[in-house]
Amino acid sequence: MASQSPGTPGSSKNPSKDGKETPQKSNLPLSLLHIRDVMDRRPSKLPWVDVVRACGRFRLSLLQARRGRLLPTLNPLAIGDESPPPDSLWMPWMAQKVSWGDQEPLSKIPFKIMRGHEHIVTSCNFCVDDAKVLSGSYDCTVKLWDAMDGSIVREFEPVPEGPVLECSVTADSRRIIATSYDKTVRAWDLETGKLLWKLGHETFIVSAKLSPDGKYVVLGLDVDHGIFIIDAKDSTTVSHIKDPHMMTLTACCFDPDSQKVASVSFDRSIKIWDVTSQASLLTITKAHNNAISNCCFTFSGHFLCTSSWDKTLKIWNVHTGEFRNRGACVTLMQGHGGCVSSCHFARDTSFLVSGGFDKTVAIWDVEEGYRKLSLKGHNDWVMDVSVSNNKKWILSASKDRTVRLWNIEEIDQIPLVIEHKKTRGSTVKQCEECDRPFSIYESDIFSETVTKCVFCRMNATDLSTEASQSSEGEPSLSRESSPDEEG
Repeated sequence: MASQSPGTPGSSKNPSKDGKETPQKSNLPLSLLHIRDVMDRRPSKLPWVDVVRACGRFRLSLLQARRGRLLPTLNPLAIGDESPPPDSLWMPWMAQKVSWGDQEPLSKIPFKIMRGHEHIVTSCNFCVDDAKVLSGSYDCTVKLWDAMDGSIVREFEPVPEGPVLECSVTADSRRIIATSYDKTVRAWDLETGKLLWKLGHETFIVSAKLSPDGKYVVLGLDVDHGIFIIDAKDSTTVSHIKDPHMMTLTACCFDPDSQKVASVSFDRSIKIWDVTSQASLLTITKAHNNAISNCCFTFSGHFLCTSSWDKTLKIWNVHTGEFRNRGACVTLMQGHGGCVSSCHFARDTSFLVSGGFDKTVAIWDVEEGYRKLSLKGHNDWVMDVSVSNNKKWILSASKDRTVRLWNIEEIDQIPLVIEHKKTRGSTVKQCEECDRPFSIYESDIFSETVTKCVFCRMNATDLSTEASQSSEGEPSLSRESSPDEEG
């Protein structure tokens, strides 16, 4: 097989008999060839990878998706690199098979591999008291798994007519939703598998999340950058926020009280919205140095984490919009070797989990702001992550067509984690206010006087700040903030 010449991905040239170069037939779809030709003729501020990603994301042919022909050059980490070939040994009869193993010699993290999807797994969630797993895939299916034996319990029907981008489940595990490239959102009863309703839009729906109380669904749209909030029972529109961002939304989510919605975008901005009034409560511009891929609230609702293509995660105080390098809010760096795709807090905010295009899952110590452990094993991008309510399990969905269930119950006894703690010279204390264990550096001159965790210390600071601002007649919640403007 002749190798491709350097240049535009998917094309090459061979010399003819008269010495002139003649183009070979390209393997790229016509839509991509057209975009490539336009980009070659006309300069653009957008990098080629953004164009390829957008085309692959929003103009993906249903036929190509079902046949498994995804463009191999979608990787923003290494343009031109081909994606690893799918597992040639995978057969349909392996769908119910569960693999066990140790992740690394020093880590010893047990895991299960759940095989059953025929294409990229885009979304994963725990449900039914962590006993079941919900997943969505580019193979146009939404599946419910048994978390213990890895078997498929149900495939929700009728199946979407396009690749599934995201699925979500209510806190009581009674209802699920899924959004697809066919421009629809579907809702099913989780127990019976019955389709409750189907809602179509004129444009692509890039994100769909259920509110924790199960009353609402928030939809992030592509073309008009809009946000729809609909009733979860009958899909009627509750509110429509038009053009909240300058570029396409990438994710949106509810706070734990189901009263606010956070949205993030390719334009690198973060916005917090009031569900009832549709008012913008907070805007943080230039929050990252590249597109923001995802966001999630802590279970207290006071903090928001954002993941980005700039290889970092950031934790924000949503009451003030203030960004800090130490203490209450941190920039989580040196955890991923490439773009970060997803993030999820543990229920008590003791740790944070993120997935990346470097094929790893990172577990972060939120208190100290460093990577506690890196879980390796996926053969391709990690698309989504989730944490069980009991904090014993982590889910990761991957482009390699698998879902992995990691057992982190004994993570603090792992030699590698213990060694990291010793290296950092930290000790563990118990917060006198919330009883949450927290770490503090032994070298810190104030280590003996600190009796509260960083979140309780920050909340106390925020209360005094808000009181001061209120006394001066300034709004304490709604404000514009940018890291570039911080001193």
